[in-house]
Amino acid sequence: MLTHAAIRTTIAGPWGPLHVAATERGVVAVEWLTTDAAFDMALARRLAAPVVDAAAADHDDPRRAQLEAAVAALEALLGGGPTIGEIRLDLADRPPWDRRVLAAVADIEWGRTASYGEIARRIGAPRAARAVGGALGRNPISLLIPCHRVIAADGTIGGYGGDAWGSREERLAIKRALLLREGVTVAALGD
Repeated sequence: MLTHAAIRTTIAGPWGPLHVAATERGVVAVEWLTTDAAFDMALARRLAAPVVDAAAADHDDPRRAQLEAAVAALEALLGGGPTIGEIRLDLADRPPWDRRVLAAVADIEWGRTASYGEIARRIGAPRAARAVGGALGRNPISLLIPCHRVIAADGTIGGYGGDAWGSREERLAIKRALLLREGVTVAALGD
C-alpha cells in the first residue's frame, strides 16, 4: 500500500462536479457522479493515506503542479478539444494487468477509437478482450485515460464506467457525448 497522500479539487463538468486528485507521482483519480465526501473516503481507503483539499495544501506543495496540469487538460477536453500538456499518471496501486491495459488506452488519440480486442492485441493478449473491459471498468482516472474511446468490435458503443457511478444509461449517454465532442459520430457507433 502507498503511504503518500493525495490532494484533490473539484471542477464543474457538463454532467456535474468532476473530482480530481494527484499525488507527487501524478494524477491518481478523476471521477464524477459522486460527492466530495464519497470521493475522499474511497480514495483515502485506496491509497491508505489521507486526502487533502487542494485549498488547504501549501502553495509550494509538489502535488499542486500535477493537479493543475490535470485540471487544465480536463478543461480542454471537456471544452471540445484534445487534452493539453503532458500529464503524469500515478497507477502505482493498480494491478500489473490493469496498468498494461490503461497504458495502451492512454495512447488512443483524441478523436480516435479502438476496440476492446484491439487493445488486447496491442498488449500481447489477443484473446483477452473481456479482461480489457474489466480493467477499463476499474479505470481510476476517467477521461485522462480515455476509456470512452474504447468501443465494441462490431462498432457499437460498448460499455462505460463499470458499476462505479451512475446508471448504465447515464454512463452510456456520457460516453456518447464525449465521443461526439471528439468528432466520433454516434451513427458510426451503430446507434
